[in-house]
Amino acid sequence: MAEQFIIRGGKPLAGRIVVAGSKNAVLPMIAATLLTDAPCVLDNVPAIRDVEIMLSIAEGLGSKVAWDRAGHRLEIDSSQLSGTAPDEALCRKLRGAVLFAGALLGRTRRVAIPYPGGDAIGARPLDTHLHAFEALGAMVESDTVIRIDGTAMAGGTVVMDEPSVTATENAILAAVGIPGRTVISLGALEPHVQELVEFLRAMGADIGFRDLVHIEINGGVPLHGARHAINPDELEISGFAALAAATRSEITIRNIAPQYLDAVFLQLRKMGAVFSHDGKNLSIMKPALGYKNFRIQSGLYPKLGSDHLPPFAVLATQARGVSLIHDWMYENRLRYIPELQKMGATCEILDPHRALITGPATLAGCAMESVDIRSGMTLVIAALVAEGESTIGQIEHIDRGYEKIDERLRALDADIRRVEI
Repeated sequence: MAEQFIIRGGKPLAGRIVVAGSKNAVLPMIAATLLTDAPCVLDNVPAIRDVEIMLSIAEGLGSKVAWDRAGHRLEIDSSQLSGTAPDEALCRKLRGAVLFAGALLGRTRRVAIPYPGGDAIGARPLDTHLHAFEALGAMVESDTVIRIDGTAMAGGTVVMDEPSVTATENAILAAVGIPGRTVISLGALEPHVQELVEFLRAMGADIGFRDLVHIEINGGVPLHGARHAINPDELEISGFAALAAATRSEITIRNIAPQYLDAVFLQLRKMGAVFSHDGKNLSIMKPALGYKNFRIQSGLYPKLGSDHLPPFAVLATQARGVSLIHDWMYENRLRYIPELQKMGATCEILDPHRALITGPATLAGCAMESVDIRSGMTLVIAALVAEGESTIGQIEHIDRGYEKIDERLRALDADIRRVEI
């Protein structure tokens, strides 16, 4: 049964909202648990659809899963791992499923994995992943399914074609399990990559960052079980901050990790948002003045990532002057712009990577469709800003990345309902 959100906006919100665990951190950690035959425990796991799909894939490979959704605690025992071919239908629902390739190569030296699915935000070929495996001695055959023979894999040097987060994580997962010393250069260093390294260390892996551009791994070391609490999701933090600012609300965002938020804080300051934080909580206050127009561009960590940008587009509709949104990475990321136009925003898509937004604009509620996780949350924010009633369809995309977002927003006095259609 399909569902949609019905939202009545146009009023300030108030209260506290707790940040969930990072979706982008937990998915590679689920894959990492396949590298050991001892149980692993993850705490602060968000109860979202993407985690559910990832766990179903792991169970299909022989892992035993005990997931306390309400308690956000997950235990995985892969001692009886029996498969090397993740379920095709499930993999096509989730881009993160590709991470099982690295974990299975590290554990079993073989994998047959279909091309994964996920958000339709642009071309995301797997070349960088496959080149990394080949650099370590893997033999790759590809048609509708990618078959990788890793029996000859050994430590080596991997120079990433591009700083892809999932490709870097895949290379790490494979290198941890194979014998010899591996050096990965020009990889991604996003917070969830750092957290994966931290988790693997807790499992006994000999892995670390040599400097800003190299990850060193002495692979083949037997791993054991470990327990790890997932860091708060920095994308939720920036999204909730944009929501609070755009609706001119007084909101406290609890359970933040400020060490990963410098770029978010900088962007809020540039726009004239009023906020403070004490290391654990981020408080957004009503601005005394209007918001300033801005230029925001995605970049490599520690810059703002592509997923950070969409919610700030709503704030741009409330800022004075012309703002530029520039996502150089994905050519389909701007598909929320036509939905904002339907609400009365003055927006112009310049090319597949750039859009201009002129404000301030009075938004009006209307019917909209979510097309991916981040655009879906962006439309929720826009609906809370808008006067009148909005409906948002295809909210299954939002549920993939945000746990019970309607319930959490109602705690802030948001008028949002989930209804079956």
